[in-house]
Amino acid sequence: MVIPELRWESLIFDDPDGGKILLWPYLPCVRMPKRLRPRNWDGVALIMSSDDIISMRDDQKQDALSQGIHVKSASSSGTSLGMLVNDLQSLDVNGPSIPDPEPMRLLLHSDNSRGGMPIYAIIPNIDDDDWVDWLSRCADQQVRLRNLLAIIGRSRRWSKSRNQAIKMLKHSNEVEPDLGAAATVCAAWWFEERLGLSKEILNEQDSRLSSRLRGALSNLRNSEMIGKEPQDVVLLAPIHQAHLPYIKESLRSCNEVEEVRGES
Repeated sequence: MVIPELRWESLIFDDPDGGKILLWPYLPCVRMPKRLRPRNWDGVALIMSSDDIISMRDDQKQDALSQGIHVKSASSSGTSLGMLVNDLQSLDVNGPSIPDPEPMRLLLHSDNSRGGMPIYAIIPNIDDDDWVDWLSRCADQQVRLRNLLAIIGRSRRWSKSRNQAIKMLKHSNEVEPDLGAAATVCAAWWFEERLGLSKEILNEQDSRLSSRLRGALSNLRNSEMIGKEPQDVVLLAPIHQAHLPYIKESLRSCNEVEEVRGES
């Protein structure tokens, strides 16, 4: 697996059944500049489960009581998230923050705008048998001896991933150098998180996410609260910058629409 193109512009998927999915590339743990944020959308689809959304709300309350508590915990964890947080702390960017500030911002915005904008959880919950099976197979792949051994030399691999990401980073006049550097750090983290997983199992994940994104758009399109023609409805989907090219390709080949309802 290699680092894909790292772009700053959003991509639009025109659903054949009507409406659009606005794929917005963002950086995990970083609050993005206002100039890079999409403005016009009717509902948001978060790449997390309903349980994740509840946990994120709880984490936000904890951070309000003890600012930076989650960042400090991650920083000393010795995990790939810890490496991400520590590298971001050395850069002049608005972060790192935990919970992830952009999904959290969009969640709060949806709560407080237009009497409540639709929110969709794209990752299935743990009571979904197919998803549990997928998670189990992921775990099997990641604990194999060769993958455990791959943890050795993580710092060298991290540095190599960052260097590769520099070559894949698209130039933008809207992006300061430190934010560009943050993009390479986030790409290295993304690579590390997927380490040891086969192409087949990653494609299976992206196919399920794409099917559920289309299902969320279908639900939004049919929502009486939107007040728009179906073809004009826009679903915003914030996607990790390095993951966006894979979701884009998966959506293009997606023929199944899985029913997804908004969060109550």
